[in-house]
Amino acid sequence: MIPLESLKDRIEAVVIGASAGGIEALSVLLPAIPAGLRAPVFIVIHLPRDRPSLLAEIFAHRCVRPVREPSDKDLIEPGTIYVAPPDYHLLIDAGPQIALSTDDVVNFSRPSIDVLFESAADFYGDRLLGVILTGANEDGAEGLAAVHRAGGVTVVQQPEGAMAPLMLISALQRSPADFVLSLAEIAELLSTLEPGSVRKGE
Repeated sequence: MIPLESLKDRIEAVVIGASAGGIEALSVLLPAIPAGLRAPVFIVIHLPRDRPSLLAEIFAHRCVRPVREPSDKDLIEPGTIYVAPPDYHLLIDAGPQIALSTDDVVNFSRPSIDVLFESAADFYGDRLLGVILTGANEDGAEGLAAVHRAGGVTVVQQPEGAMAPLMLISALQRSPADFVLSLAEIAELLSTLEPGSVRKGE
């Protein structure tokens, strides 16, 4: 088991994936992100692809860190919470910067959790924290496995009590998780990520 106290000096970025029940789960987690966080946070939540998302506006009023819906080629800023826009895959590119893609849907989803997590694992390697939350399909299972293979830290919400446990069960069946925690415990973990590390050049 990875000691929680070691994470604040290790984590350069956080990726979070959710589907059904995700807005409620994020309402617990995002306000716990500390003011001194240096690691950027990237979020994919499954939403209708044909309507604008209000998530950035909703969560901006609940978080001490800035919350944004990014544009393609935006430079990644430390301590910023990025919410994937509807109908675009969100990826991490050299710079580091945001890359938005209209490639084919993955697991019936665009944005896809798998796409974000695999991209972030390639870039951040063992300094990435990946979190899978409630959801009703298998998106995120392969992505969290990619974080695990890269040596990153993996967290899965406890299936018991989740609004939709299928995503969580699928992730746990695909690869081991470093932590299987309640939402309150994940919020506590996120609150420890201060001051956090930053990739050279940021």
